[in-house]
Amino acid sequence: MQVLKTTRNLLLLLTLTGAMSSCKIFKKKPEKSTVTGWNYNDKNQGNFNVAKPKDIKAAPGLVFVQGGTFTMGAAQEDVMGDWNNIPRRITVNSFFIDKTEVANVHYREYLYWLTNVFGGAGMDSIVEEAKPDTLVWRSELAYNEPYVEYYFRHPSYNYYPVVGVSWKQATDFCIWRTDRVNELTLMGKGYLDARNQIKRELNGSGQDNFNTKAYLMDEYQATPGRTATSKKNPLKDANGRPRTKVTFEDGILFGDYRLPTEAEWEYAAYGYIAENPQKKSKGSKRGEELIANKQIYSWKNNGYDNVRYTQKSAYQGAFLANFKRGAGDNMGVAGGLNDNAAIPAEVTSFVPNGYGLYNMSGNVSEWVADVYRPLNSLDGDDFNTFRGNEFRKIDMSGGQGNLRDDKGRIKTVLEEDSTLRNRRNYQRSYATNYLDGDSSSAVYYGYGVTSLVSDKSRVYKGGSWNDRAFWLSPGARRFLEEDLSTNTIGFRCAMSHYGAAEGISRKAKTGQFFPTRRNKR
Repeated sequence: MQVLKTTRNLLLLLTLTGAMSSCKIFKKKPEKSTVTGWNYNDKNQGNFNVAKPKDIKAAPGLVFVQGGTFTMGAAQEDVMGDWNNIPRRITVNSFFIDKTEVANVHYREYLYWLTNVFGGAGMDSIVEEAKPDTLVWRSELAYNEPYVEYYFRHPSYNYYPVVGVSWKQATDFCIWRTDRVNELTLMGKGYLDARNQIKRELNGSGQDNFNTKAYLMDEYQATPGRTATSKKNPLKDANGRPRTKVTFEDGILFGDYRLPTEAEWEYAAYGYIAENPQKKSKGSKRGEELIANKQIYSWKNNGYDNVRYTQKSAYQGAFLANFKRGAGDNMGVAGGLNDNAAIPAEVTSFVPNGYGLYNMSGNVSEWVADVYRPLNSLDGDDFNTFRGNEFRKIDMSGGQGNLRDDKGRIKTVLEEDSTLRNRRNYQRSYATNYLDGDSSSAVYYGYGVTSLVSDKSRVYKGGSWNDRAFWLSPGARRFLEEDLSTNTIGFRCAMSHYGAAEGISRKAKTGQFFPTRRNKR
């Protein structure tokens, strides 16, 4: 009898639960526009899709760098006598940057993809143009031929930084990386048919390969995946049908991989966040607002700026970076090698800095996005300073459906200066040589005539395995033409951060949020 009563009560409870869950009061109310009163994501009111506000996740390989203010420029005595990086206070917004330099295995992955996509499409030149110049190891008075043959290809060097890559090649790698990460994201979430996508692309798709911008502009026809055609697809059109096309506003796609700006690279190298405690989620204590003394290197070694590990341990006296101590001394004496690397070392070697970034000083110098100029007080804004902007627009001359170039990317052209006359934030589309040769700067660069500096001169930073300690300072800077390469220069990628500057936590907010004030009646 008791069992029957218990069963009856259970059935009654389940019935009541089902009835209550079907009531409208238990349904989640759609978000409502504060300017029109219309509902978002409501099939009965147009289905205007609005993604939930969220801070983006770090894309593969990237580390979040919380931005802030710092003194950009050289900190040491200017032994070169050019004083081309005058210290000045600037602010860098938060961004992402690679944890390590791009390694040989990563670049070989890039070449493998290019070979499969373009190698059989009569476009071998694209593959050839992307290959690193392994001859950078060759020297008239040194036996470096083994490095010419093996440094890039042998598995022993898989995770050594790729060298022999020009600035242009590094930039193309970043574009390719953007597309592969976004393509995999769409396949993983079921908006692209993974099996068909990979088969189609790696079997000589040529120009018709996945490109993020082409996809967003409907210049790339993709095969939808299971999620895209399913009723469970959270993305709906105005009629409530599953939307097979993802937009950037949906918050699914990542932004562009790119080379870091000089300001971003230098800021990340110092890793000041290690000296400036962050506020804790629990408790009322806020973060400090300290400005540390200018560092010489990308690390603080037990509070001191030096190149050797100081704490008493088996590592005491070991070098904290891969560099050249003096003429003819690349790694020390046998049995007691000071940095354990005659040439570039593995990308995760040595101690990371405050942001967890490896080898921001030493190992290989790194390309940054900026065009080189000996700096003056007018050389950049104090927020996200950068030289090298070319403001472009989509080239519509080929008409809709023909907007892609031979690599599958959207074709662009410079904006016409004539259309910019009434703008107040910029009047020229080509801003690379802004303030060069005008009345404000009286500077002129005639490449090969009056100066070695030109619009093709790109900055590289960080010092390398073949440099003295002076060049390890993040403030030091040199330049090389964008189509040249050496065995001492590599690169790492960066990505802009969207949302709250403080971090990538879901609770991170932009601005200070105080308690809501109640009006007195």
